[in-house]
Amino acid sequence: MTKQVITANRLDDGLAVFFDTHANWSASITEAAVVEKGEEADTLLATASNADNQLIVVGPYLIDVDQQGGKITPVRYREQIRTLGPSVRPDLGYQAK
Repeated sequence: MTKQVITANRLDDGLAVFFDTHANWSASITEAAVVEKGEEADTLLATASNADNQLIVVGPYLIDVDQQGGKITPVRYREQIRTLGPSVRPDLGYQAK
């Protein structure tokens, strides 16, 4: 079954963030709540999209991920860029840390 996480952009700085298991937003995908595609994912998305979270983030949505050995990797290239930063400058963005 397909695994998913919820991502959005934080309102105060525009960074990509991920909804974690404690119902908070984290800049690290490694802290994201990983759920199975379907009803469980839809329920988590509803929680991430509630009125309180609309004051913190904009546009929460589900993305498909691979999870192997505790490492979470987005399936789509677009989401990999959002997670790591610019693809042409590995010395910038999240991958530079």
